[in-house]
Amino acid sequence: MKTLQIAMLTFVIFMTAQPRITQGKEWVVYNEGNSDLPSNSVISLAIDGSGNKWIGTQNGLAKFDGINWTVYTTSNSALPGRVIFSLMIDDNGNTWIGTDNGLAKLDSLSWTVYNTSNSSLPHNVVKALSRDKSGNIWIATGGGGLAKFDGTIWTVYNTSNSDIPSDVIEALAIDSSENKWTGSNGLAKFDGTDWNVYNTSNSGLPNNSVDAIAIDRNGNKWIATNGGGLAKFDGINWSVYNMDNSDLPYNYLPDMAIDENDNKWIASGNGLAQFDDTNWTIYNASNSGLPSDAVYCIVPDGNGNKWVGTSAGLAVFNKEGIVSVKGNNSRPPVSFSLSQNYPNPFNPTTTIHYAIPKRGFVHLALYDLLGHKIATLVNEEKPKGTYKTELNASTLRNGLASGIYIYRLQSGGFVKVKKMTLLE
Repeated sequence: MKTLQIAMLTFVIFMTAQPRITQGKEWVVYNEGNSDLPSNSVISLAIDGSGNKWIGTQNGLAKFDGINWTVYTTSNSALPGRVIFSLMIDDNGNTWIGTDNGLAKLDSLSWTVYNTSNSSLPHNVVKALSRDKSGNIWIATGGGGLAKFDGTIWTVYNTSNSDIPSDVIEALAIDSSENKWTGSNGLAKFDGTDWNVYNTSNSGLPNNSVDAIAIDRNGNKWIATNGGGLAKFDGINWSVYNMDNSDLPYNYLPDMAIDENDNKWIASGNGLAQFDDTNWTIYNASNSGLPSDAVYCIVPDGNGNKWVGTSAGLAVFNKEGIVSVKGNNSRPPVSFSLSQNYPNPFNPTTTIHYAIPKRGFVHLALYDLLGHKIATLVNEEKPKGTYKTELNASTLRNGLASGIYIYRLQSGGFVKVKKMTLLE
């Protein structure tokens, strides 16, 4: 791999307080009684590049930084709808919010709202969101089909102008080849030109009601259905897991996610399931700290924690003990440090924190596993302090391929190396 120049990499460096990382018990639950969560019914989740958790509920949106809560409702903000069906963070750190009454974008300063009255959004119910490598936002709606928005131009695919099987779309995912996969009266694949539709009549899909789609590190599509259990599709073969042939606790599955170890986490109406491709582990209100058996959504973070939305609040789970990252004061560091990038795995952006206790020359670089330098992130003298560098893999020449990379910090006699994983 050829060495790339620093100009080929987009990065931002900030002075910031060093995070304090602590590890605690296996389960923590947040609800209306012990936090500012606006509703106990948590139906969507996202985590931004700073580790903030964005929590969509039946009655508004919350942002949680590990200490403080910020709540957005239709009364105190420009949020267009009460019910938050979907959340997504884009490459610029903007939060996109799909509601029951339009689509909103929240940046650090302002709101932008898109609806059927002021834009070409085809329907005001926004059920799922995703972004492609070009930065286009893809929007699955509850009655208007699939929309693509590049920031200016809207393109809409519906049953009248394409082969999409339904205008009601519950699930959306984009694979490493930029194919769009939708759950709408079956599973549909769109390569930008042609549509391939898989349903119970022409494939091994166990149910045409698809609620969630996730893609593992090998490119397999995992399809959570509303009544037929879980399906795995490798492009040719289908495998189906349900209550009859596995330990899956329920056949109605509203969401699923895949963690950094390729474990599958499946939300169900009868608890949370973990599947490592061989063994099942089931967590419910009887055998764990899960506050309700009705699990609506799940998102793993970069520290091994699983954030779980239920009908009785937000749960955080880590079998090894919950890892929390909390802000500290702005005292200058007393020792060198290089923190694990966050999020990790990532796609396409991640942040590297480091600290130097005295003025000195700092060299921070990215390498492949063979030791070839890919890019220089920092190469200059700096005063003592704590810094962070944001890496955007998509801005490198041709983009970085998925895999494991090494980042190395050197300042004076201090040298530290850590690994990061890019998933596509």
